[in-house]
Amino acid sequence: MIGRDETQTSTVAMTNNVAFNQASCSQSTPLAASCKASHAITPKLALPGHDFSSSSSSSSSYYGLTFPYLNSRFQGSNSTTRLAKKIRVSAKLAKHSPAIDFSDPDWKSKFQNDFETRFNIPHITDVFDDAVSIPSTFCLRMRTPVSEEFAGGYPSDEEWHAIYFLFCHNFSFHSILQVIHYSSPTSAGAECIDPDCTWVEQWVHRAGPREKIYFRPEEVKAAIVTCGGLCPGLNDVIRQIVITLEIYGVKKIVGIPFGYRGFSAKELNEMPLSRKVVQNIHLSGGSLLGVSRGGPSISEIVDSMEERGINMLFVLGGNGTHAGANAIHNECRTRRMKVAVVGVPKTIDNDILLMDKTFGFDTAVEEAQRAINSAYIEAHSAYHGVGIVKLMGRSSGFIAMHAALASGQIDICLIPEVPFNLHGPHGVLRHLKYLIETKGSAVVCVAEGAGQDFLQKTNAKDASGNVVFGDIGVHIQQEVHGAFAGYSGITVGICNTHYVYLPIPEVISYPRLVDPNSRMWHRCLTSTGQPDFL
Repeated sequence: MIGRDETQTSTVAMTNNVAFNQASCSQSTPLAASCKASHAITPKLALPGHDFSSSSSSSSSYYGLTFPYLNSRFQGSNSTTRLAKKIRVSAKLAKHSPAIDFSDPDWKSKFQNDFETRFNIPHITDVFDDAVSIPSTFCLRMRTPVSEEFAGGYPSDEEWHAIYFLFCHNFSFHSILQVIHYSSPTSAGAECIDPDCTWVEQWVHRAGPREKIYFRPEEVKAAIVTCGGLCPGLNDVIRQIVITLEIYGVKKIVGIPFGYRGFSAKELNEMPLSRKVVQNIHLSGGSLLGVSRGGPSISEIVDSMEERGINMLFVLGGNGTHAGANAIHNECRTRRMKVAVVGVPKTIDNDILLMDKTFGFDTAVEEAQRAINSAYIEAHSAYHGVGIVKLMGRSSGFIAMHAALASGQIDICLIPEVPFNLHGPHGVLRHLKYLIETKGSAVVCVAEGAGQDFLQKTNAKDASGNVVFGDIGVHIQQEVHGAFAGYSGITVGICNTHYVYLPIPEVISYPRLVDPNSRMWHRCLTSTGQPDFL
């Protein structure tokens, strides 16, 4: 098992035609020393530092300026115009990143230091310096939880740890978290920190069980709450959390009914959960615990947690729910409560920042294809028929893009990230007229957040605090491992196929968006055949 100071991490590699080969302990790399780290847990996790002073940049140009290395044959052509659009969009997508002074020779190391500071996830020892760890009670080799009364107490022999330590290393000690950059700023999908897409590594914590834990299972009362809207897979997640908690040896597990509201409503009683209760809930839809938006104040929620004796809280929800979970975590710290608050990303929109995919997204795309097929049949059967399918996607068009690409029946796909005009020679309506004249029918797929500029603005908000838009159309175990390891204020997600721990403030800082320059969006445009509506 991996100790907290062993930097069980993954990396974001931004490469310039350089393939990242996974490091090994035998290689002479900056990471080799970490392979020999102690297996003990220390209060603070020091992420590996790297010296980028030797990195060079072959170009002094920046976004918004000319790129001297472009082939002269492109000058004055449509390619130049498209490149200018790409650069503007890339700069727009990078606006959330901290300002970088590229003239500073140490900008790379400063950028990474800032990243490490923001992504150093909170731990229970940040508040309780005297927190005592114990050997982990999690063991996949046994059907029954390990307790002090079983087999002579908690497992502490070196042989047992060595076996599981090797098991954890099978996940790859050094792995790429997410490759988000291509070889140059002109590549489709390029989103570079500097014009050369130079290598800048960013490290985050790899998820999984740890050798030492900071909660004694017999003293834990864990609560699970589902907030926001329904999402395919909710019951499966609840079931897996309960089973993993029982493997650790936790006896007191409860479900909070109907979201955060269940903490304050007197008529709502917490639901006892066990393996027997949740054994078959994954076979049915919805949420065993119920869902709701909004709820009481943060202080009321924490008061209720304190009164109930809850010291582990697992929150299933989207960006708004995670903002609430982070506020609960901060309030618990202010009150010096030994509580672990862990988020579980839940949204079919797939708009959680940094994560490859959230559960429920695939099902949403599959169901969207059924609606698209129905609209296609209706439009194709009518004289000059036009079918319009509005799909979920408040600020991101992932469902619309993937559904349009998968179905192959969409003629126009509109998403919030790509601006468009309705009228004019290059507008949507003009292209729709062309489709009717040439094909006889058309099908339009639109994300609900697209084209809000054409609708009347409203200041109305729903119970989750989201602005009301106009109508335009098995590894969840990692959550429990993070809580027992003493982490709080974190969420767990898949980044480049690996589960990692991420600090909630970074994840909710802004929504994940479709990159208009990405290969996936270009494939969608190829599938629909639509032009730029600008």
